[in-house]
Amino acid sequence: MAGAVAGTESGTDVPWPAVRPEVVAEVVSGLSARLQKRLDGAAAKLAERPVERTGEDWRIAVDEETVLVLHAPGGVVADQADVRCGCLLAPACVHRAAAVTVCPLADDEPLADGNGETTGTPPSDRLDRSDQPDQPDQPDQPDRAGRTDRAAPTSPPGPAEPAEALTIAERTAAAHLHRVSAAVLAAGTGGAGAVLQAELLRAAHRARLAGLHRPAASAVAVVTRIRAARSGAPDHRLADLTAGLRELLGLSTALALAATPEATPTEAAPTGATPVPPAPSAAPGVAELRGTARQAYAPAGGLRLYGLFAEPVLTATHAGVLTWAVDAGGGLHTMAEVMPHSDASGAAPQAVGAGNRAVRLGDAMLSHREFTRAGLAVQGATRSAAGRLGAGASVRAVRAAGAAWTAEPLAGLWGEPPAAQVARALAAAAVPAEVRPAGSELLFLDVTLLGAVPYGAGGEQRLLAECDGVVVALRAAHDHPGLAYRGNLALLATAPGLRLRVIGQLERAARPELRLLAVGLPPTAGADAAAASASPGGGPAGGEPALALPADRAGRVNLGLERLQTADLALPPAGPAGSAAPAPFGAPGLADEPATPVHLLARRVGQAVTGGRAALALGGTRVVGGDRARMRSAGLATGAALLDGLLAAAVDQPRDVFGRVVADDHGAFAAAWLAAAWYEEELASALCATAWSAPPQAAPAGAAPVRP
Repeated sequence: MAGAVAGTESGTDVPWPAVRPEVVAEVVSGLSARLQKRLDGAAAKLAERPVERTGEDWRIAVDEETVLVLHAPGGVVADQADVRCGCLLAPACVHRAAAVTVCPLADDEPLADGNGETTGTPPSDRLDRSDQPDQPDQPDQPDRAGRTDRAAPTSPPGPAEPAEALTIAERTAAAHLHRVSAAVLAAGTGGAGAVLQAELLRAAHRARLAGLHRPAASAVAVVTRIRAARSGAPDHRLADLTAGLRELLGLSTALALAATPEATPTEAAPTGATPVPPAPSAAPGVAELRGTARQAYAPAGGLRLYGLFAEPVLTATHAGVLTWAVDAGGGLHTMAEVMPHSDASGAAPQAVGAGNRAVRLGDAMLSHREFTRAGLAVQGATRSAAGRLGAGASVRAVRAAGAAWTAEPLAGLWGEPPAAQVARALAAAAVPAEVRPAGSELLFLDVTLLGAVPYGAGGEQRLLAECDGVVVALRAAHDHPGLAYRGNLALLATAPGLRLRVIGQLERAARPELRLLAVGLPPTAGADAAAASASPGGGPAGGEPALALPADRAGRVNLGLERLQTADLALPPAGPAGSAAPAPFGAPGLADEPATPVHLLARRVGQAVTGGRAALALGGTRVVGGDRARMRSAGLATGAALLDGLLAAAVDQPRDVFGRVVADDHGAFAAAWLAAAWYEEELASALCATAWSAPPQAAPAGAAPVRP
């Protein structure tokens, strides 16, 4: 939340202030065991009470005699003393703990650019992917378009080199974090209540104080996603929560291995754990496991930048725009204008409106949308490892000419073969966000639209396109109705045969899928568009649809910020009534199912996340006998063995002499789940790469071969 607001607001729709994670841990730990049992219910009731905000104070009337006051300078409760309650049990009352449980978790401290100035970008990952370059402390948060993608996975961590040994404080903090993370996994979403969440936040704070910034940020992200799952938030995605737990347990396991570098992975694993040793090439160093507290900026000298495209950023707490630029050598850079929002209903308009705000780089007087079609000459630039440009006082920038997507240096982005781009994007997902090269997760493709047809086992209508012989399903980068993505895709679906040059984010799936971010004219479309505008009726001269964009669009459209109009498409004369574009040969159909049943293992991995250890143990091995047989018949013997191991670890719980379950540290269950989760992750990536590089199918006589 950005600063205090003068005046008074009241009602049930007044947003609560954010709270620092360590404050939640401190307040909840002060409760007695009896009050801790009542905490979840108390928080649910308090969330329904009206809130009155006056300046930097939030007041909640618990009952006729008790008032709860939250003092939040800048919209953030930074100290437990700022949570005051008028009841007799305060400060060890359930009201204070319920209040910090209801409040959203605050982001980390502002990041500094190369000149010491703080940035306005949140440390949460981008909308539907965790590639937000401004988030070194939280490599896994929302998706660029709101998925919150879906968090980007990291490669299976391995042992570190002896020269990078952990300190005693780091080893202790990592062990504590691993134990609590395993307990959260074993409890599942339904069992991970406010008390267990607070314990994980305490472990995260301890890890941050010890210098383990990356695991700490990952733990806070997991708590945020658990809260979204338990509250039924519309932006909750099970895949994001699963990825967050996988990264958190992977990091804590890797730190345990690094604590005893002379031991083998099995010997150094936490108690009861039997992790599968990763490939040596995937093993990060201790410095990479630790992460960094702030984004580091280095001098980049003079840069000649060309605007490429811009995308809205929309998260649960922040909204804005992220703009991409290309330098004269073809390197990618980013500039962000992202600010906190206090009302979810105004987040989308804030993100769209940020595109009209001035670029914060030197004295440049042009908006982010204008820059996507123009250029900048920059002196004294600073740049982070992830490509983020600093906005320090020493940076100088003046407006310059832009470049078309079909001209250098921008055209070189489309020169890489699609299969190689997919391999690069999948490899980039294994790199921490703070050091991931800018744009490594983006795809630059030339496609021909095929129309909307039923796609996949669910029969959902999807816009399909052909790219280098591969049929690709095009998806909106973000599903929020306040953004232009969905409307633009619906309009493009009316123009089968339209050739486009597109920029998108790879959607990892068994079939080729792409989340569209921007579209533009193909290499030869300039003359076609001129001919279309000169032809009678404005239709395309060659009988094929074409983009007919106004001159100020410079041949490109930012799909999340700008809306296409019917007049922007030059369509051929309509065919006979009732005619529709036929489904392309080889396109996935309504009844098609993935040839490799990786979803069978993913289903059990996700079941453990939602229902915990008890949900898997309740069904036992009989329930998944069919899944195991299908995986073995498909050649996934390793996956079937990991599924067996996961179920066995869930069932195998110690009992006392009376047959009652005795609590353990869940180390063996967490290790079995982590092995199955990483296997499913790597197998899904391999299937995705294969789908984009599969050999063409044999087509009927006279039909062009199309890959599925």
